Amino acid sequence: MSERLRVWLRALRVEQWTKNGVVLMAWFFSVADTTQREIARGWESFLMALAMAGAFSLVSSAFYLLNDVSDYEADRLHPVKRLRPIAAGLVSRISAVRAALVLFAIGFVYPALVVIFLPSRTVAFATMLAYTVMQCLYTGFLKRVPYVDVATLSVGFVLRAVAGAAIISAYISPWLLVCTFTLSMFLALCKRRNEMEVARESRMALKGYHPRVLSALILLAGFASFGEYLAYTLTSKMGLRFPYLWATSVFVLLGILRYAVLAWRKGDVGRPERVLLTDRPLWAVLAGYAASGVAAVWIAL
Repeated sequence: MSERLRVWLRALRVEQWTKNGVVLMAWFFSVADTTQREIARGWESFLMALAMAGAFSLVSSAFYLLNDVSDYEADRLHPVKRLRPIAAGLVSRISAVRAALVLFAIGFVYPALVVIFLPSRTVAFATMLAYTVMQCLYTGFLKRVPYVDVATLSVGFVLRAVAGAAIISAYISPWLLVCTFTLSMFLALCKRRNEMEVARESRMALKGYHPRVLSALILLAGFASFGEYLAYTLTSKMGLRFPYLWATSVFVLLGILRYAVLAWRKGDVGRPERVLLTDRPLWAVLAGYAASGVAAVWIAL
């Protein structure tokens, strides 16, 4: 792999494409849902959802480029962000803007084709369009507004989940959507807390955050996420079909508590994707969640 290609992969933040796994959430939960088993049968629905996740990955990378261009001066003051290709001068700002436009065009090809051949799934295209408009507003000025910036990012994850459901005409529980929003808020607030400690001047919105309010919101979002997920396992169709599904919520709580501990101990929560790949206790939590989920389904069969 050439050095130039590596630089561009870093600029596109390919490692953060894992965030678009949220698009697959509706497909994942429909697999075990007896009322939606026909939707998830075979490879077609999975591949459609996967392609939608890919489309979101391209569009999100376009916004990463535009954000880095917009934050060029501020990123140069950040101990980590100053090493990003655009801030470091390895990728010119005009080249980044041109690449972003190309990514937008390619990213919208798939949902546009789906609308042409499957008009009933127009909501998927509309959701991606709404995501794009919201991200434009975020890049333009919302990222400078304290608390609104993290709320905007969290809505982006909800839109991903909705698009993933719409592209395969699957039902997704409102509890899961609300949980997605609050969990995203939790992660984003932890990131802001980390940024306040390591580079307060690197982001304009940080000047409007109060440390105590931020800490209170982190705890509120974390426990709200747990409560919403528990409600999903107890009251949804999936929960009623699999009575022991609530056991997976134990690992959701453990994961939230572990992440909060890392945030208070000044762990690298500024990069959530890196934490998930390097923190062994979180690996254990994820393994426990998967095992308990399989067990809950196995017992009910």
